[in-house]
Amino acid sequence: MSKYNTSRLRQMKQGVEKIQHGKLRTNIPAGMATPGPPLGPMLGCRGINITAFCKDFNEKTKDIKEGIPLPTRVHVNPDRSYQITITKPPSMYYLKQAAGIQKGAMNPIKETAGKVTLKHIYEIAKIKQSDETLEFRSLQDICIMLISTARSLGIKVVKDLDASEYQQFLEERKVILEERKRELQELKESKMLRTG
Repeated sequence: MSKYNTSRLRQMKQGVEKIQHGKLRTNIPAGMATPGPPLGPMLGCRGINITAFCKDFNEKTKDIKEGIPLPTRVHVNPDRSYQITITKPPSMYYLKQAAGIQKGAMNPIKETAGKVTLKHIYEIAKIKQSDETLEFRSLQDICIMLISTARSLGIKVVKDLDASEYQQFLEERKVILEERKRELQELKESKMLRTG
């Protein structure tokens, strides 16, 4: 190896050592950060002390209801220190909570998973307006964004909603979901029999 190549290789190594790990973006349930997968390996490969991170995160989110998914940005410095930025839950979470459902529709064009009113959309938009990424958008733009998100989840946006009718709709939907779950389980078992 020539003298030039050796010095060039040394410069490249020094450059690699100075590279920052950048930002890590993930959703972590409030108060439930654990050193296990999937969070542990993501932090470990960046050289962060996993137990210290989990302790810091859980301490910062102790005032929030446990289990709410929080979009989290972790900026990792070269000295393995970090800064945690926690934002409000995603709009999908709020829409599902307003509709009273756990999951969106598998085929949002053909089926309706739930319903929300325009008032729900407006209230969620007011909450989301304080987000860092949406603070310069108008309330109307945020409402339009929320309506399109609701549509992609299979949630129908209506002007008015009768509580008893909606309760009946949710019960019928629960029966449909149980039936679909049973069909998927049977399909899975039949594939297992074919391969076994």
